[in-house]
Amino acid sequence: MDFRDTLGVLDKKGVSKRIYPKMVDGFLFKARNVVGFFLLAFLFSAPFVKIDGQPLLLLNVLERKFIIFGKIFFPQDTYIFALAMLVFMVFIILFTVVFGRVFCGWACPQTIFLELIFRRIEHWIEGDANQQRKLNEGEWTSEKIWKKTLKHTIFVLISFFIANTFLAYLVGIEELERLVTHSPLENLTLFVSLLIFTSLFYYVFAKFRELVCIVVCPYGRLQSVFLDNKSIVVAYDFLRGEPRGKLKKNEVDPAPKGDCIDCKLCVQVCPTGIDIRNGTQMECVNCTACIDACDDIMEKIGKPKKLIRYDSMEGITEKKPLRFTARIAAYSTVLALLLGLLSYFLLSRDMVGVTVLKTPGMLFQKPDSLTISNLYNIELINKTSEKMNLTIKVKDEIGTIKLVTNDTQMAVESQQAFKTSFFIFVPKKNIYNMNSKLEIEVYSEGKLITKTKTSFTSPVAYAKK
Repeated sequence: MDFRDTLGVLDKKGVSKRIYPKMVDGFLFKARNVVGFFLLAFLFSAPFVKIDGQPLLLLNVLERKFIIFGKIFFPQDTYIFALAMLVFMVFIILFTVVFGRVFCGWACPQTIFLELIFRRIEHWIEGDANQQRKLNEGEWTSEKIWKKTLKHTIFVLISFFIANTFLAYLVGIEELERLVTHSPLENLTLFVSLLIFTSLFYYVFAKFRELVCIVVCPYGRLQSVFLDNKSIVVAYDFLRGEPRGKLKKNEVDPAPKGDCIDCKLCVQVCPTGIDIRNGTQMECVNCTACIDACDDIMEKIGKPKKLIRYDSMEGITEKKPLRFTARIAAYSTVLALLLGLLSYFLLSRDMVGVTVLKTPGMLFQKPDSLTISNLYNIELINKTSEKMNLTIKVKDEIGTIKLVTNDTQMAVESQQAFKTSFFIFVPKKNIYNMNSKLEIEVYSEGKLITKTKTSFTSPVAYAKK
């Protein structure tokens, strides 16, 4: 049981060792390729796709501007992002409870980049697992030098391309194009960021690799909390496979054996270096390589496939199919409620954000004997892709508004913020409290689009006298 206390990527001294997984072919391998290449196509094409003139995805943290599926979000919409992240986390938990760590093996960018791009290039240049091991352990010959140089040069170029793609999601394709077509000195911050991203991606995929999934990623450690005997995982059918033993020709009166012939191919193809026959382990990313490898062996020796398969511990020991348990129902209910709440906020989101605050340090004023005035600062954010001409009014017309610029409208450019100041004049006959609540309405072309509340101070409550 020492596998419970050690990691397959570490040697006996605790030093990380290189994993040389064999390439595998099979139905699940081909299915993962289809999913992986589709996600890669989406990743690299999304920055160029626009909806109504807006990028499909933009996560500009520096300017606090986010665009998702063509919809613009500003810092005022932070609550929507927080709710969306909560929905995503609950979805991941529910998915893990039911299907284990399948996200890691099928959709995680780390797995897709490593298995579909970098490992394939490595196999293409250096050969299969045994050839790679022999090359790395051998002397530095001319063949080794040019192979290593070619491989790492390609790795750096691909990392540079990936870094550019991720930067496009952060600053936009137009800003990235300006960086590419102009001198790096004109935008040194972006250029340095690009170099940092490139170095990070190169180090992760050339050196760190599976340690990201085992050491850095918290999801692998959390799966032990989410999983139970009913969760579907990549599992070894020990009832059918044990006791394992080698196949021998012309064996006389052999002892009873299971279907596992102890070929260890499932271990040799594992990208994290574990033996799935030891049971579910933190390092397993559900990549299904062991399933394809074992199915191939079973077919060759004339045994039924799926000795290693997607199944639950309960399914193996008691032959029970997946059931809709109370735990799954609870997570599903929470997820449905959160999705409903998120949908409501998205559909009811104002296209113009408005913030009204009293000007600091300014008290009420008496422009004449019948009126009290307060000075305010206003910020309007146009979340649409078109210029808007906005006007503001006090609800029920209990007061009048005058911009300090003496304009009647405020022109707010697309995706921009507009700041100005204004006075609210309220007749004394409409003042009932020393600190009254007023509702400010924002109109565009005569149509009410949003509103906000503010306070109005006066020396006394005149209307009560």
